[in-house]
Amino acid sequence: MTEVSKAQTTVAGEPAAAPAGSDDAFLSVRDLRIHFKTDDGLVKSVDGVSFDVKPGQTLGIVGESGSGKSVTSLGVMGLHRTAANARISGEVWLDGEELIGASDARVRELRGRKMAMIFQDPLSAMHPYFTVGGQIVEAYRVHNKVSKKIARTRAIEMLDRVGIPEPHKRVDAHPHEFSGGMRQRAMIAMALVNNPELLIADEPTTALDVTVQAQILDLIRDLQKEFGSAVIMITHDLGVVAEMADELLVMYGGRCIERGSAEKVFYEAQHPYTWGLLTSMPRIDREETERLIPVKGQPPSLINVPSGCAFNPRCPYADIPKDDLTRTTRPELKQVGDGHFSACHMAPEERTRIWTEEIAPKL
Repeated sequence: MTEVSKAQTTVAGEPAAAPAGSDDAFLSVRDLRIHFKTDDGLVKSVDGVSFDVKPGQTLGIVGESGSGKSVTSLGVMGLHRTAANARISGEVWLDGEELIGASDARVRELRGRKMAMIFQDPLSAMHPYFTVGGQIVEAYRVHNKVSKKIARTRAIEMLDRVGIPEPHKRVDAHPHEFSGGMRQRAMIAMALVNNPELLIADEPTTALDVTVQAQILDLIRDLQKEFGSAVIMITHDLGVVAEMADELLVMYGGRCIERGSAEKVFYEAQHPYTWGLLTSMPRIDREETERLIPVKGQPPSLINVPSGCAFNPRCPYADIPKDDLTRTTRPELKQVGDGHFSACHMAPEERTRIWTEEIAPKL
């Protein structure tokens, strides 16, 4: 059976109080840890992540594949609870209600109604046997006691709202009959059919051409304004969240290594890994005179995470801190500015110097 931390409930069984300092947040995640037992060892997919998302706000979670982004989002949705090898702890507060210690039935009630998710691959996320409209109808009727006719009308309205042409006909089509962009739109329609207050978009533009990518991002932005939803945008591409995100959380090796407003992270980045992501991002607003600079090396194994700073084997500045701190001691997330946090052993003045003299001129 899945081991879920019950520390969030009192002895009397009453829900614990919401975490301090997050009264205005619709979603508050505190020290979330999701580990998986495997034959090769313990996979620490998420290892102590915390963040808040307010109503109407967009949080971008960025990082390479394997950094823990998607596992974090699935943990918020409660989709790892049934995994026999999952070990989940921490706190997930949704509109003042703690979910890690809640029952499976209660989480199912909230999933789809208060929180919904746009999955990375809509072709595999949607059932190939049932029609697109039938699946939207089912998602709507789970949370609303209405007839199939009313639910079908609602499904057609949502398909029209997300830009599907001839929705009254397309409602009876199967997922394989849709193009990639249309499937993604249908997935968004399904996610928003119950007007959820939290929308998680996991790589919503993967495998789409750039024109369709822009349309999907514009659609999510417009629907967020219409419904007032809190949005979590998960991506490995900083360019995707450059104009959408209010806050950014950078993940590496299952942990948050930098967090702050989008403006702070883009223009005053304080972690070498974030610098690497920024310098590897293509720009179209200036003439390209040099090749893009990739982040050298490979992401760490989440079974054997390097000691000290997980980024140290790839970090070009690992030797700057004295006493070999980078390789022996794991840096904690510390405040480096107003609402800006970074986990790096380098002194703030050293990071500022490197950013000003070496990184910023390349952007």
